[in-house]
Amino acid sequence: MEPYEVTVMIAPEAEEPRQDEIIDRIRQIVEAGGGELEAVDALGRRKLAYEIDKHGEAYYHVVTFRASAETLDEVTRVLRITDDVLRHMAVRRSGRSHGPAAEEAPVS
Repeated sequence: MEPYEVTVMIAPEAEEPRQDEIIDRIRQIVEAGGGELEAVDALGRRKLAYEIDKHGEAYYHVVTFRASAETLDEVTRVLRITDDVLRHMAVRRSGRSHGPAAEEAPVS
């Protein structure tokens, strides 16, 4: 299992229960795939550099977990079709718990 980090941008009109629902869905997919959720960081509402779907702000959540590549594919597939998710980005974390962010490789 590889360590991954997924940053999720959720529409500003999504209430907290809806945000929790989206994050819980990620947790379910990871656990169903035999993975392990490590942390969920809610970074709060932030202003966007440019509008996305006529939204100037979004709620940011960073989810870190260990899972197989197939599980990551399923997480990204579900996020792509989930209402209220404006954008998401998945990266594979380096094996070390510290180090420069430049060592992280985007996953496509």
